[in-house]
Amino acid sequence: MRHEPINPQLFIENRKNFALRMERHSVAVFNSNDTMPTSADGTLPFVQHSDIYYLTGIDQEETILLLNPDSSQESNREILFIRETNEHLAVWEGEKLSKAQASEISGIKNVQWLSAFQSQFRGAVLQSNNIYLNTNEFKNIATPVQMRDDRFREQCMSQYPLHTYKRSAPILHELRAIKSDIEVALIRQACTITEKGFRRILKYVKPGVYEYEIEAEFAHEFIKNRSRGFAYQPIIASGKDSCILHYVKNDKVCHDGDVLCLDVGAEYAGYNADMTRTIPVNGRFTQRQRDVYDAVLRVLRQACTLLSVGSNFEEYNKTIGEIMTEELIDLKLLKRKDVRNQNPERPLYKKYFMHGTSHHLGLNVHDYGHYSTSFAAGMVFTVEPGIYIPEESIGIRLENDIVITENGFIDLMDSIPIEADEIEYLMSKRKK
Repeated sequence: MRHEPINPQLFIENRKNFALRMERHSVAVFNSNDTMPTSADGTLPFVQHSDIYYLTGIDQEETILLLNPDSSQESNREILFIRETNEHLAVWEGEKLSKAQASEISGIKNVQWLSAFQSQFRGAVLQSNNIYLNTNEFKNIATPVQMRDDRFREQCMSQYPLHTYKRSAPILHELRAIKSDIEVALIRQACTITEKGFRRILKYVKPGVYEYEIEAEFAHEFIKNRSRGFAYQPIIASGKDSCILHYVKNDKVCHDGDVLCLDVGAEYAGYNADMTRTIPVNGRFTQRQRDVYDAVLRVLRQACTLLSVGSNFEEYNKTIGEIMTEELIDLKLLKRKDVRNQNPERPLYKKYFMHGTSHHLGLNVHDYGHYSTSFAAGMVFTVEPGIYIPEESIGIRLENDIVITENGFIDLMDSIPIEADEIEYLMSKRKK
């Protein structure tokens, strides 16, 4: 692994907290993601399922976790099953984790080869009433791809039709929304690596460079600092494309006078950063660009203070809308008279700021967490307001990652340049 070892106490506590929320006489099973094919004999790089990683720290394919908290045998209350290495695998892929290595990473004492799973699972199921299985219950997502968890669920319900089936997802959405100190430290490290990438490109960007060259500069810095790379597909959008929210072609040349929207983040140890900065390609904002930039920054500053214990997304988004409306009036993009007469269900500010301001962040860039519950200490959110004016080829978005505390918030990106003056100063130091 590229990253420093993680304290296994994180995974021990995560399993303990999950088990405490299970009904009595139950088992739970978590599967790794599949290795996804491309074509012929090609495969995509393996990406571990964030749930089994959250509970074990194991980043290896074909891994299974079995939880059986009420087992009469203490050693069988947590069993980790891993792929057994062999001479062929060792030659072609390198050795897989040993039992001792998997135990050290996860804190699970009982580690067995994958071939033992079916017999161990059957023994546990026949002494249980309920089976907890995993499904993707992230909002607004309906994946057409059948994953390992899906196939296992069908197999399990066919073999054990008289058991009661329970959903693991609601428990995980509750637990994973609150980050431990160890998790916050890992996210902060991802933010630190992201900062290094941003400072690198401030010395590099100038008229005539291509967006993909900037992407390469980020990738170099991320990987050099023990990251696997980007936390998500990076957005390097210049000129009019800065107004496209999910622009990922990154294939245009950056022109003098353009703004450049950079929505990038590094991954570290499975955890993610999510940063957006908008900079002037030539190193100096025009007055209009600067006015829009400062407006967005003011909204970001105020939004951070609104993410406090006991508040909620409904109140938060309503207030952000009011703040953004005032900024758009000052920029002469909206008229106060029109705002007074607007349809409350279709506020006018959404013409220029059409996306949400915040989402949970963690093992997934859009991480687990209910959006109907109140904010609580330990939640990590992005804060990413933006103003997009396609007719002026100006798209300004700014984004920091913050953690809510009992006494306010901590900005995990507070050392990353964001003030326009500082960005212009740092860009003035780049090689000509």
